[in-house]
Amino acid sequence: MGNKFIVRQPIKDSGGKILGYEILYHGENQAFNMEGAGNDYASADTIYSFLTQNSTKALKGTLNFMTFTTSLLMKKTPRLFDKSDLVIQIDDSVIIHPLSMRFVNQFAKEGYKIAVNEFEFAPRYLTLMDSIDYIKINAKTTVGAALRNTIEIAHSMSKKCIVTNIDNENTYQLAVSMKADGLEGPYVADRMTTVVHGSAFLQSSFFRLMVAVTKDEPDVDEIEQLISMDASLTFDLLKVANSAYFAMRQRATTIHQAVVTLGLRQLKQWVYLLGASNMDESDSSSNSGAEEFLKLSFLRANFCSELMKHAGDMPISQSEAYLMGMFSTLNYLVDAPLEEILEEVPVAEEIKAALLRKEGRCGKLYELLLSYEAANWNAITALSEELGIPSQVITNIYFTCVEDVNFLWEQLSNDSPKQETEAEQPQ
Repeated sequence: MGNKFIVRQPIKDSGGKILGYEILYHGENQAFNMEGAGNDYASADTIYSFLTQNSTKALKGTLNFMTFTTSLLMKKTPRLFDKSDLVIQIDDSVIIHPLSMRFVNQFAKEGYKIAVNEFEFAPRYLTLMDSIDYIKINAKTTVGAALRNTIEIAHSMSKKCIVTNIDNENTYQLAVSMKADGLEGPYVADRMTTVVHGSAFLQSSFFRLMVAVTKDEPDVDEIEQLISMDASLTFDLLKVANSAYFAMRQRATTIHQAVVTLGLRQLKQWVYLLGASNMDESDSSSNSGAEEFLKLSFLRANFCSELMKHAGDMPISQSEAYLMGMFSTLNYLVDAPLEEILEEVPVAEEIKAALLRKEGRCGKLYELLLSYEAANWNAITALSEELGIPSQVITNIYFTCVEDVNFLWEQLSNDSPKQETEAEQPQ
């Protein structure tokens, strides 16, 4: 059996806001780029099996672009997902197949959005225009004036354009200047459009923490969980717990140790101080930008922690792996180089070496995380083998973590934390 991975890659607008994700699949036969009906059906069975079991984890609550082969369309796989969550992508192999186009048109009539990969203004594409919602243009194969003309004509026909395979700043800025509706590729996934100020906490999470610490009988487990969801909160907590004022023989290296070091009384004061310093910034646009990075740090933290259950011969604990994943985005949340930031918190030297230089076995784990996000199939396979992590568990772990993060963020966004805070604030 070959290795099978399913990965999400972000599609962003020119301001860095995530519009949706492309679901990329890699299997024993490279599912979406194969020749031969036998291979097509075999891969369709593999994907169908995974998505049947994991559709709520993989495609829930956000717009997802997924390429469907003829076999997957004939299996009516799109109906596993809600119309509001899915964009059906098709490529040339589907367009030239008369039977599969019947399915595409039927899904369009049912209300599914349709996207076309590697679009070009050729007759076989133009006959589809009534059913198409998104045109995806490859920045590697459509360049210069051709790219601009394609976008302008598509916009004149009320179609949205997504430029793919963006791998450098010049191509990125070119696509932005041409008013592309969406941007996708390795550079887009890595590009952090703004550095968010160091106290940019996700406000609903912060207010829930304030509510939790002001209860008559605070739940320490709840407090630790709320702090662990926010990289900036975790960073500031560890910094204050290890400050000269709280100096102890053994430094606090985990959220639990930091909470114990401060104690509930001092923890409450710390939260109030954070609140006072951030109230005037609660409506700042930078906070909405920070949310993407906070979610990414939380997802990475969970992913690293869960992978540790399967990795062999690791020099750090599972809770330390959690911090490694969380702190991997800190240089975008705190306006300082990561090396300086890590000097302020007592993380293990192995974690510093991993985040700064990708060294050691922790560095391999961090590289596996980055390779998975980048859909670097060869690196995923090599690194998982080197770490002793069964490749077949990685995708399930990843999407379970995605589901956990989405669930927690949905809880936060549905709460009314400010009202709760006012109601429970001590006199």
